[in-house]
Amino acid sequence: MYIVDEKDEEYRFGDNGPKYLMRGPRMNFALVQFMPGQDFGAHYHEVMEENFYILEGTVIIVVDGTAHTLTEGQFIHIEPREVHYVVNKSSSVVRMVSTLAPFRETDKIAVDNPQI
Repeated sequence: MYIVDEKDEEYRFGDNGPKYLMRGPRMNFALVQFMPGQDFGAHYHEVMEENFYILEGTVIIVVDGTAHTLTEGQFIHIEPREVHYVVNKSSSVVRMVSTLAPFRETDKIAVDNPQI
């Protein structure tokens, strides 16, 4: 058992990207923040499934070529091998929860960003 305070952790890219509150050994749990216009490159996972729960804002998540616009309170589950791309095309900050399981240190395969 352990407790983590979000205030003690940092976003990967300063003011944006994932902020991991737990990284392995069985799953990752992160808060993710995107500023207006920011994105996270298209990729897929061989083994891990990924979930996003939108806390604040409006985000576009493209899964296997289909764009889904998600807003506060919505949840999306992405299966292994489904290519996904996340972009904030709004004028507001997006904050969401991300989980990945089962944890694998290297299970991210980058692909070209889709046209949306």
